[in-house]
Amino acid sequence: MLIVHKYGGTSVGTLERIESVAARIAKAKRQGNDIVVVVSAMSGETNKLIDYAMHFSKTPAKREMDMLLSSGERVTAALLAIALQEMGIDAIGMTGRQAGIKTDEHHTFARISSIDPTAMQSELQKGRVVIVAGFQGISEGGEVTTLGRGGSDLSAVAIAGALNADACEIYSDVDGVYTTDPRIEPKAKKMDFISYDEMLELASLGAKVLQSRSVELAKKLGVKIVAKSSFSDAEGTIIAKESEEMEEVLVSGIALDQNQARVTMRGVADRPGIAAEIFTALADEQINVDMIIQNASSDGTTNLGFTVPASELERARKVIAQFEHDFKGVDFNQNICKVSVVGVGMKSHSGVAAKAFTTMAKNNINIEMISTSEIKISMVIDQKYGELAVRTLHEAYELDR
Repeated sequence: MLIVHKYGGTSVGTLERIESVAARIAKAKRQGNDIVVVVSAMSGETNKLIDYAMHFSKTPAKREMDMLLSSGERVTAALLAIALQEMGIDAIGMTGRQAGIKTDEHHTFARISSIDPTAMQSELQKGRVVIVAGFQGISEGGEVTTLGRGGSDLSAVAIAGALNADACEIYSDVDGVYTTDPRIEPKAKKMDFISYDEMLELASLGAKVLQSRSVELAKKLGVKIVAKSSFSDAEGTIIAKESEEMEEVLVSGIALDQNQARVTMRGVADRPGIAAEIFTALADEQINVDMIIQNASSDGTTNLGFTVPASELERARKVIAQFEHDFKGVDFNQNICKVSVVGVGMKSHSGVAAKAFTTMAKNNINIEMISTSEIKISMVIDQKYGELAVRTLHEAYELDR
């Protein structure tokens, strides 16, 4: 079998942990598998490098930041190769460029355009373990680029797709995907399987196990992901194409996103194109708008409400200020959160939404905004009720059984 392993920052956070990871890889190699490993920087390393840059400039050039930040993963790759060699396992470390990862020209948030797996395949044929520095590639113009948050997961999935690997095992400090955050609901259960679409929704709604970009790419390339812990031998959670067995499960998980803020524009001029102008201006500033509600009134104006990540609220304020002549007032509320119910079984079962709304009503939790899709119901509520909502919904859908 050809297996791609990916190890996050906590998994390689110390020299002892790198040694432990090396032992895990050596065991998999001795079982007869071909192994490609993608590594993150040691935990804390990227932040340290950012602090170094900030010592000289509050707005360092993105090109130089890519040169700087990409070094963290290269350090890990080299150290892991050395550790494996000392265990008698032939291994070679590679940069993103050496592994054939081509990207577009966008520094600090590049997208992978193609992968030439020739160099990796050549080393695999020699019986070597190939260790690739994640989070990075090379642009068509020969510049070092980085892939943004979750970039090492993205590297691993892309490499697994290019090599037609049997699986992409992503190791972190958690042993799989849970029905909800176990820190909020101790009765949360680890799932054996979850579909790409469900994982995409949970990742975009606040679940921290995987970044949505990597799940999206895995779905596109048909790469089977296994989310596992580098600190145990637990089986982990398989993320793959949905099956009939998955569809029998009504709800798979509950997600809570506390990085939310609500913007309510009152008395907006009710004319064609006003919404397009506002949301285009927000998009131009890379502000991600989620839920949108528009209510028309009888005086020729409308009320427009929408949510953005709380971390982007200040930038949203500046954009909204440009339209002051088009509305009468605006409110900003950061004391909200978004709780979501996710499951592919919703497609073929009725009453899921009714149960969610009834559960909220029983607990006197007011729902401010609602958004739905084929496999998701999201509700904006007061932030102080977020964890209560997660626990009661988890119980209502019997996810602890």
